Amino acid sequence: MAAYREHLTTSCVLGIGVASSAIALGFTPVQGVLGGTITGLGGILPDLDSESGRPVREIFGVTAALVPIVMIRHLLEWGGNTDGTMLLCVMLYFSVKYGGAMLLGVLAVHRGMFHSIPAMLIAGEVAYLGYKSEQITMKLLMAVGIMIGFFSHLVLDEIYAVEWNGLRVRLNKFAGSAVKFSGRSYPANIFTYGLLFTLSYTVWVDGGLQKGLNDFTNTHFAQPAPEEVINEEDPTSVKPQPKPPAARPRPSGRLAIQDDDWRDNDSRK
Repeated sequence: MAAYREHLTTSCVLGIGVASSAIALGFTPVQGVLGGTITGLGGILPDLDSESGRPVREIFGVTAALVPIVMIRHLLEWGGNTDGTMLLCVMLYFSVKYGGAMLLGVLAVHRGMFHSIPAMLIAGEVAYLGYKSEQITMKLLMAVGIMIGFFSHLVLDEIYAVEWNGLRVRLNKFAGSAVKFSGRSYPANIFTYGLLFTLSYTVWVDGGLQKGLNDFTNTHFAQPAPEEVINEEDPTSVKPQPKPPAARPRPSGRLAIQDDDWRDNDSRK
């Protein structure tokens, strides 16, 4: 099983890659660094279900500090002013650090469903909903970044489950306990997938993902109205639209009287 330092190093290296890629794709340097930081945090999140130890306390401390930072725009809205926002930040910090640790200690076991693909998706959806922004792409950067870090942890655990003894390969007892879709506990599986479906629906509807995808599709993939082609052998030639006929000016004075007489005579015939 990979150690805490190895997980953190791997996720930080991936975080640098995410930050560089985000900047290259048009995000600002601040947004790119934030996405890379979230990626580094995601690499140690699965070990929150560990029973005890200094690394676990450090993980909860870092997570409790970063959660208010990611949710700062929500907290500014909920707090109403600077004092209210600071109070919410403090309350959220202690809730995550101590309340979250107590809750996971009761509900989760090490290498349970917290080490799984559904848990990785849940972490991404929580990051998407927790980060308030009008830009759907920025919310997706937060979600993708934390899932990349989370997945690196799972893959690294599976790699370390392979033991080499010369040319012989043996899997230890932890093999298959990280990159999985279900665990041995049916209540844990039901709870995990129930939470996943609930968050997925919230992300799709209330999180604005559906509207963002619709806007993107209408902007980039809208089909122009078909135009009539003049020459079938040359599809690029387009028939110009006919102009409406110009209105005939009505004569004035004596010419107008003669014109009316001419129309009357013509109608009698």
